[in-house]
Amino acid sequence: MRVVAITGASSGIGRATALRLARDGAALVICARRADRLDAVAAEIAAAGGQALPIVVDVTSGAGMDALVARGIERFGRLDVMICNAGFGVAGAIDDVPPEQMQRLLDINYTGTYHAIRAALAVFRRQQSGHIIIVSSIVGKRGVPYMGAYAATKFAQVGLAECLRAELLGTKIHVSVVLPVSTETEFFDVMANETGVPVTRMLGPRQSVETVADAIVRGIERPVAEIYPHAVSRLLVIVNALAPGFCDRIVQRFGRKPAR
Repeated sequence: MRVVAITGASSGIGRATALRLARDGAALVICARRADRLDAVAAEIAAAGGQALPIVVDVTSGAGMDALVARGIERFGRLDVMICNAGFGVAGAIDDVPPEQMQRLLDINYTGTYHAIRAALAVFRRQQSGHIIIVSSIVGKRGVPYMGAYAATKFAQVGLAECLRAELLGTKIHVSVVLPVSTETEFFDVMANETGVPVTRMLGPRQSVETVADAIVRGIERPVAEIYPHAVSRLLVIVNALAPGFCDRIVQRFGRKPAR
């Protein structure tokens, strides 16, 4: 039985991945801040054939993430995978994003990832095995207009993953970063609410949460450094590396501009 912890598991990619793993009989340690939503997902996991331990915790708390991992070990005896998924976005030109909002993005998207990784690594080093999966975004490889604050946190996640992979090379502890394109979740509605004004919908490719969840599960079964649920999006990364100025013109159409 595989034991997997997932942050931000009450909706979107986190929920879809938990349910996908539950169908394989996994044990899920799921966390979020909304107890009612978390309990609903736990019931769905049980109905799908998995086991669930729902824990209300804020990823910005290092002690909270340590306790999450400890409770998972107490319940299931081990931890095989930590999926760092909690996060949110805001839209706007970088000089329109208030400093306190930028700090909150960093606290949840980046520092929350750090706390989850740090808590899991203590167990993985003892076990001499484990898998860290960081759910970033394609904008963590190539930024788009009016998403600079969010993209910065996603780039930070990618940089952390790259360093960890090099540090853990030769061990049985794997590190993967997931790079989805725009995904059909409540992310957009939350972003508009956090931004405070309507936000234009991004043009370009989209994918379902089930597509991302399937890609994550394939990455768990056969660990790879980078997981692209939308395979063609890898071309954007290649074009940006070869011709960043040309890529600037390509991504102009993909921005999410607030209606200010």
